[in-house]
Amino acid sequence: MSATTAETIRNYIDLTKPRLLPLVLFSGLPVMGMSAGGWAPLPLICWIFVGICLAAASANTLNAYLEIDVDSLMERTRNRPLPAGRIAPKNALVFGIVLAVLSTVLLYWVGGGVAAGLGVAGILFYVFVYTVWVKPHSSWNVVVGGAAGAVSPLIADAALNGSVGPAGLSLFALVFFWQPPHVWAIALYRKSDYQAVGIPMLPDVVGDGPTRWWMLACTLFLVPVALAPVAFGLVGSAYLVLSLIANAWFIWHAIQVVRLKTIESARTMFRVSLSYLFALLGAMLIDLVLF
Repeated sequence: MSATTAETIRNYIDLTKPRLLPLVLFSGLPVMGMSAGGWAPLPLICWIFVGICLAAASANTLNAYLEIDVDSLMERTRNRPLPAGRIAPKNALVFGIVLAVLSTVLLYWVGGGVAAGLGVAGILFYVFVYTVWVKPHSSWNVVVGGAAGAVSPLIADAALNGSVGPAGLSLFALVFFWQPPHVWAIALYRKSDYQAVGIPMLPDVVGDGPTRWWMLACTLFLVPVALAPVAFGLVGSAYLVLSLIANAWFIWHAIQVVRLKTIESARTMFRVSLSYLFALLGAMLIDLVLF
């Protein structure tokens, strides 16, 4: 493989925002062990996740295509393949559509019509409802966008069972309600980036102080959401204990954001939010595998 070919491949991979994909996949993984019959066969799990990954990659690529101008003005995004000119916009559009078709066909083949439909709905919702309609016009864009970011558990549940049940819904709710404090932390310490491109974020509309209190309220609300899998009987006491510890840790950092009122506390909250979600999902897997 020539250096030019390898660089082109890397650029197309970067177009899919690969750093976001592990979260998409990991959020659906516990669903695979929550069915009544135990863990699904490994080949089936792998094929379902390939389909989910392709759907997420398609949504991210089409989002990047639509936001070339915005990304070119923001410090953290201006070096992405499209604003940097390393991929032609029309090629990115075709690539995103091809990924969408592949994901739909694969999810239909391995999981049926409901799983494929949810995959298509997730792509369309993220691209048209979130990217085109809500994000440029509402400071509550992250709440709407959270629905698309949390669709992986729904697809996984539908692919295994033909419909969405408590497992898919509880993990969907976890990721959905986790996203606001996670993104608002970014909005606090990257405020100038969003202001430069005119994207209304909560700190600009209601102020930094109220945004910090909204973050704390969301972290408190996450406690019953995080414990829902226990209430549904999907996981046991090991997850319960680990979840309570993780939630206490997350709430403490949210309190620090309110108390300290600094950019660094918001930046720390962003990093902690990632660790928090992965800790909960990891705790579910530990409970499902070992207990």
